[in-house]
Amino acid sequence: MMNYETIAELLYPHITKTPADVEASFSARNLPEGAKVTRLAPSPTGFMHFGTLFPALVNERLAHQSGGVFFLRIEDTDAKREVKGAEEDLINTLAYYHINFDEGAVSGGDNGIYGPYRQSKRADIYQVFAKDLIKKGLAYPSFTSEEEYELLKDVDKKTEIKNKEWSAEEVAKAKEAMLAARAITEDEVRDNLAKGNPFVIRIMANGDPEKKTPFTDLVRGKLEIPENDEDFVLLKSDGIPTYHFAHAVDDHLMGATHVIRGEEWLPSLAKHIMLFQYLGFRLPKYLHISQLMKMEGTSKKKLSKRDKGAALSDYKADGYPAESVIEYVMTLLNSNYEDWRRANPSLEYTEFPFSIKKMSVSGSLFDYDKLNDVSKNVISLMTADKVYTDVTAWAAEYDKELYKALSSDETYAKKIFAIGRGGKKPRKDFAVWRDVKPYLSFFYDDLFVQEDEIPENFDKTDIKKALDLFMLMYDPQDDNNAWFEAIKRIADEIGYASDMKAYKQNPALYKGNVADVSMFLRVAVTGKMNSPDLYEVMKILGYERTINRIHKAIMQYV
Repeated sequence: MMNYETIAELLYPHITKTPADVEASFSARNLPEGAKVTRLAPSPTGFMHFGTLFPALVNERLAHQSGGVFFLRIEDTDAKREVKGAEEDLINTLAYYHINFDEGAVSGGDNGIYGPYRQSKRADIYQVFAKDLIKKGLAYPSFTSEEEYELLKDVDKKTEIKNKEWSAEEVAKAKEAMLAARAITEDEVRDNLAKGNPFVIRIMANGDPEKKTPFTDLVRGKLEIPENDEDFVLLKSDGIPTYHFAHAVDDHLMGATHVIRGEEWLPSLAKHIMLFQYLGFRLPKYLHISQLMKMEGTSKKKLSKRDKGAALSDYKADGYPAESVIEYVMTLLNSNYEDWRRANPSLEYTEFPFSIKKMSVSGSLFDYDKLNDVSKNVISLMTADKVYTDVTAWAAEYDKELYKALSSDETYAKKIFAIGRGGKKPRKDFAVWRDVKPYLSFFYDDLFVQEDEIPENFDKTDIKKALDLFMLMYDPQDDNNAWFEAIKRIADEIGYASDMKAYKQNPALYKGNVADVSMFLRVAVTGKMNSPDLYEVMKILGYERTINRIHKAIMQYV
């Protein structure tokens, strides 16, 4: 009979701790009843994409809404696929989007007592539990000769398995090989170790795929999971764990109560149920979130990392405020969020009663137009001070010309951003900071561009006369009403209707109306057909600059 304890000692003579020793160093969390402990556990195998914000925000809301703990763990167990700088990008990007952790990995180290929070630093911990599973006959080593190992390193095993059609004979041979590997003897272990052959540790699966285990997913409800019969790898040949093993050990030791992840992990659920049973750990509650979808023609497809809108770095570069992106994600996560927002326009999203029950099972649809509408609403509710601060910070990195203009006179810039803010219907002029420069360029002589011209159907004599009269009548001390009365007098003077109601009743009696006169002035002063409130624009520009621009416009009609 095989002596599993001896095999475990042969494989890991340097591991002297027991699971009980490890558990003693990770004290149980002292939290109020109902508090949830959640984690975000990304791999540094690429830069952050939009889909990462989904589980991040669900984790954060569940933990903080319940008075619990939210921590960041970096799952860096796949050194071959790790991208240089990706970990730092993950940490910085999450901070930029206000995903606030109570503990976990930080730049250059850890914050918290349940670390290390990088799995690559926890190898000894995993080996303690792997050794214990071997002792109990629940796991075993699987050796490969150096020659075989070198060949395997050059094979894309994922592609090979995915594309291969397995015959009944091949399946039978694979099972036979697995049974042979399970029956490894102490002498075979000694011989392989003496030769320096690498090995992995596999679980000794006892499941029957014909049998099903009832399971409740907090998003998808009641499921039936086929039992696992695959002897999957727990520890790789370098002693580093696979995701399956690492997440089970870490979530237990770190006290995670809820695991939120994508639905692509559902096929692995049977493995994880078995692992927690073998390890004697309490299974956390799982939430498998539906994939984020996008429209492609008339059909839906998964939003991939290569699609427009996937890379979070693009949102920052375009100038979407972090608040806008988070607000948009909230509309996708809970079906009743938009109704709540309409009823509570000034509250922080953190005051919304987030509910797992309101999450979509079929998959949320990513929509750029919706994102832009949300962002316009978010920006319209910001104070002028905040808009100035955020735009200037963005411009310092992405638009030096705009940064120079804004930072040259902070008070002046804030007056611009204050136009149309406050009140029941604030202006919604832009969705991204990239649109700010064209919006306010006419306020700065160095950025001023004549974008629009007065339509040719208007008599040039009328245009010149209207502008001449305004120069004579304009008094910067006038209030808004007096200013507009002057424009109405100009309209009457040149045969345009000063009363819009009268104009609509009989337009044939007039050459135009007071709105046309305002348009003449708007194009002369701002170079645009559309701009913020013209009275406020003139006040900010000042008398001299306003008159100079009107005079310059008049010269076109001389």
